[in-house]
Amino acid sequence: MTVATGAAPTVAVLDYGSGNLRSVVRSLERAGAVVELTSDLRRSVEADGLVVPGVGAYAACMAGLRGVSGPRIIGSRLAGGRPVLGICVGMQVLFARGVEHGVTTSGCDEWPGSVERLRAPIVPHMGWNTVEPAVDSVMFDGLQDERFYFVHSYAAREWTMAAHEAFAAPAVSWTSYAGDRFVCAVENGPLWATQFHPEKSGAAGRRLLRNWLATL
Repeated sequence: MTVATGAAPTVAVLDYGSGNLRSVVRSLERAGAVVELTSDLRRSVEADGLVVPGVGAYAACMAGLRGVSGPRIIGSRLAGGRPVLGICVGMQVLFARGVEHGVTTSGCDEWPGSVERLRAPIVPHMGWNTVEPAVDSVMFDGLQDERFYFVHSYAAREWTMAAHEAFAAPAVSWTSYAGDRFVCAVENGPLWATQFHPEKSGAAGRRLLRNWLATL
């Protein structure tokens, strides 16, 4: 682990066997964080921020997460108001369940609802696309007209979490692909997530990561 200097926030990238980890680490470092790739429970809980990446199948990612106590790590951080950022399948597993090829897999259940196959004539949804940022979004501050890079065949098509009078309502952002509209980002207190890949989204992705780091 790199030794922190100054006010640079520390970020743990959760290593549970998913791919694309090194590009996530490098992007966070370029955005100004001190980053450690780890599956250690204590380090993951104690870092200023935790990133949960994910590529591939929902069921495989959940199996990997359970193997390193990922749901416990995420739950422990959120119980203490400590920030978590999910990326791609790392966002999808935050929902209650994922449905792939007729098989339902339980997720981390931080948000209600299902992740299901896109209803588009061609999948995966691969390439650059615009977003519809939530009103007053902190995540997309300065990024309202930017494009981000997507690679996925599944997504959450509905947002069913009710607002709670004791908490600010989640900020939910959307994207449309081939006529199918789905959740592309959520800001829910300390829990943020993106369906797209900020680490593959160039300058816009770095700005988004900096926006997240500024909340740590």
